[in-house]
Amino acid sequence: MSGGKPRKGGPAVPRIEKTFGALDIGSSKVCAMIVGRTETGELLVLGTGQRASDGVKRGYITDMQATELAVREAVEQAERIAGLNIDHVHVSCTSGGLTSTIARVEIDLGGGRIDEDDVDHLLAAGRETIQPGGRMVLHAQPALYTLDGATGVKKPIGLHAERLGVDIHVVFADGAPVRNIDQTVAAAYLGVSGIVAAPIAAGTACLGEEERELGVALIEMGAAVTNISLYAGGMLVGLFTIPFGGADITDAIASAFGLRRAEAERIKCFHGAATSSPRDNHDMIDLRLPEEDSKLVGAGGRAPDDKHSISRAQLVSVIRQPLDYLIGEITKGLKELGFTGAQGQRIVLTGGCAELRGLADHMQVALGRTVRIGRPSGLAGLPDAHAGPAFATLAGLALFAADEPVDIRSIASSYQQVHRHSGAAVLQRLWRALVGNF
Repeated sequence: MSGGKPRKGGPAVPRIEKTFGALDIGSSKVCAMIVGRTETGELLVLGTGQRASDGVKRGYITDMQATELAVREAVEQAERIAGLNIDHVHVSCTSGGLTSTIARVEIDLGGGRIDEDDVDHLLAAGRETIQPGGRMVLHAQPALYTLDGATGVKKPIGLHAERLGVDIHVVFADGAPVRNIDQTVAAAYLGVSGIVAAPIAAGTACLGEEERELGVALIEMGAAVTNISLYAGGMLVGLFTIPFGGADITDAIASAFGLRRAEAERIKCFHGAATSSPRDNHDMIDLRLPEEDSKLVGAGGRAPDDKHSISRAQLVSVIRQPLDYLIGEITKGLKELGFTGAQGQRIVLTGGCAELRGLADHMQVALGRTVRIGRPSGLAGLPDAHAGPAFATLAGLALFAADEPVDIRSIASSYQQVHRHSGAAVLQRLWRALVGNF
């Protein structure tokens, strides 16, 4: 339970029935969020916090002490703003070779009316079919049910059927990186309510129900890792990870113009773009930091030295090289996931790199598909600073926690007869159903 207790002397938070904590440990930043559910069911952001991430490389924790400190500071900042303390959080996971599969199981009912006990027995039977193969199971959640072969049933209780089946969405990860996350959070005196795959969190925040049904690729472009998650039939059906992200573009800028990473990141954020315009050859960008400018002014003015400035066209040219490499890798990933044809036309971009100006237009041309930027929704009171695609995973963690989804690993074992179907067969069935709708 992600509960919270009002801090003594802190401001009273009206109408809050339950609180949830979210913690996103990324390669560039560690951020926290506290969300409260009101009496009316609304989810209200109570506090947020953010710190630079110095102990995470490509999604893997490489310095536990530095990461623990960032976790403490981010959570404490969120607690100060919210006026309450939290003791449990849902945490993101981007590392560990995330993979996704769909398992389908069926039980025989003999034409009877389906009750809650039947569903529990089905889910318990589904648990027995999961074969992690030495890997850790992050998620094992029922998605859609089937009645005598008819798919897409969300609420089977009360209906009659000879056979009841369910599609179970399973996400696996390598155990060691996940245990490092758990240990780091525990060292910050926080309990872990759940470790959530970042693509699932981002999809929860950015994708609509219809998009998940029709088929969509969510591309989460983080600082050091880009995750492609494929949704179809209302569930996540495929994952592909690319160890490349926005920080690699920053490094290219730093190398090309002899800048420190902080300077390169500032220039990328304020002046960078994925597309060029005729004016770019005439728009000049000062490479000096603001404090350097003030020193020059105090010394009698700043000299118009070409050594300290570049054109926007030069900057865009440097950005495009690593960006086009990343787009090439994304193209390979989409092909490997089978994201083709009429059902493979929708793409949503999120993550910090998605904030690069003109990126959606550039990728729409490069990929030949409809592309939009995904921003978090579903939370009231979300600060403007945390309302962009860079914070989609954080917002999605809070939404995931508040939704309290069923995990079949908490269901007792079943003794009923089970029919198993391979993950590949289920994916083919999903895609055939989608194609049939076009």
